[in-house]
Amino acid sequence: MTPRLRLTSIVIILGMIIAFVPENTTKPYKLTASELLEEVQYGTEMVSPDDLAEWLINNDPSIQLIDIRTPNEYEQFHLDNAMNIPLSQLLDEEWIDYLDQGIMMNIFYSNGTTLSHEAWMITRQLGYENNYVLQGGLNYWTETILNPSAPALTSPDDEIAKYTFRKGASQYFGGGSLTQSTAATKSKASKPKIKRKKKKKAPDGGC
Repeated sequence: MTPRLRLTSIVIILGMIIAFVPENTTKPYKLTASELLEEVQYGTEMVSPDDLAEWLINNDPSIQLIDIRTPNEYEQFHLDNAMNIPLSQLLDEEWIDYLDQGIMMNIFYSNGTTLSHEAWMITRQLGYENNYVLQGGLNYWTETILNPSAPALTSPDDEIAKYTFRKGASQYFGGGSLTQSTAATKSKASKPKIKRKKKKKAPDGGC
């Protein structure tokens, strides 16, 4: 999807989300629609599959995966240790303490990106922080981490290094099968090299 088409789809979703979220009379919204759109344009809410793979391999205790698909989809397959908060239940009172907090880094995911982006927009419009979106969802996770494609021999060193990491991560997470339990493979696979995560921020200026 081109940046223009992505931005157009986000603007449409943004309008729907603002209309959908109930009025908050006890806690004012932290962001206006224009501020929310600016965050989306810079992509500060997105977490790449490579970054997530590194954090999970490193057993980062601050990461909380949130599967916002239906319970049936969750039961068929979900990322290891993810909790299930269906999008339709996102505003239920029982989830507030999980979504509105400053300790854990929540990462929403679905099969693609649209539904998880809706979840992020809803919580962001309510003023909740520390919620993010897995780039590309499970589909892109499968493509890049579980089944990485080998680059050409003439590819730049950074592309080859990325592929080397992804191959190691693929072994760690189960070798490309969505139906295979990742827990069963963690004790067998060696850990690829990891790095500490850095807090994301919007770039200064530019477009």
